[in-house]
Amino acid sequence: MENSAQKRTAAVLIVIAGCLWGTMGLFVRYLSVQGLDSMQICTVRSILTAVLLTAALGVFKPALLKVRLRDLWCFAGTGIASVLFFNYCYFKCMSVTSLSVAAVLLYTAPFFVIVFSYFLFKEKIGLRKTAALVLAFLGCVLVSGVFSQGEAVPVSGLLLGLCAGVGYALYSVFSRYALQRGYHSLTVTAYTFLFAAAGGALITDFTPIAQAVGAAPAATLGFYILFAAVSTLLPYICYTKGLGAIENGTASVLASVEPVVATVIGIFVFHEALTLSNAAGMALVLTGMVILNPVRRGKRKAQE
Repeated sequence: MENSAQKRTAAVLIVIAGCLWGTMGLFVRYLSVQGLDSMQICTVRSILTAVLLTAALGVFKPALLKVRLRDLWCFAGTGIASVLFFNYCYFKCMSVTSLSVAAVLLYTAPFFVIVFSYFLFKEKIGLRKTAALVLAFLGCVLVSGVFSQGEAVPVSGLLLGLCAGVGYALYSVFSRYALQRGYHSLTVTAYTFLFAAAGGALITDFTPIAQAVGAAPAATLGFYILFAAVSTLLPYICYTKGLGAIENGTASVLASVEPVVATVIGIFVFHEALTLSNAAGMALVLTGMVILNPVRRGKRKAQE
């Protein structure tokens, strides 16, 4: 029973993470108006997340900042091979193809997570997981509206999008290794963004960021901190914590609620039209999540 409760809690945390990631568009649109490009936005997220979390841990839980040198590769994996790499590929993909196509290619990540986890962690690929994965991916495709556009995707865009999906998937892999080594989810998140911030700082032009802060220091910094906390810090903590009690493949499918939330925000905040494709896509994603619901599975086992 305790294990079942842990899985239910983990599933809720993963869904919360996906919902919080879905709010990113609210912040990105404002920052884009300020003149920041996608990589600058990513670097701002990473630096502020790293600063906020490491400062908090340094004051309240300094023991969680202790890591072994031989395990730093895990955090280099989550921070550089995943967060920095997938953001770089994703933003480059958006520059050569449409946003919707880039989003669909990014959401090939659950496929890669399931394949990686099968070989690395011996996670089973059952019928339920496969069905949920297919439904969630088709839902993401419909939500994006890519079918209605009917555009040709250049090879460079396809490769960049798939690389973004691989990078996105690698977070589940490397964070699983870190969790297996006994690290707390807060430790994993903190070092993930320390590495991502360091890597991002090497390839980012900070001039527009400095200009924005200089024009209105208090308001701009406050908005940046809110952006980092809501769209990065909290969801990554929830997702990493959830991975401690749920399979990687299941987690990646549950997190695909992100584009659904993003679409809902677009409709109610930015007054974007709700199309039949959007509605069908959201229904498919939610159906996939219901199939993986550990509450239903727990009840079924109890009845057997």
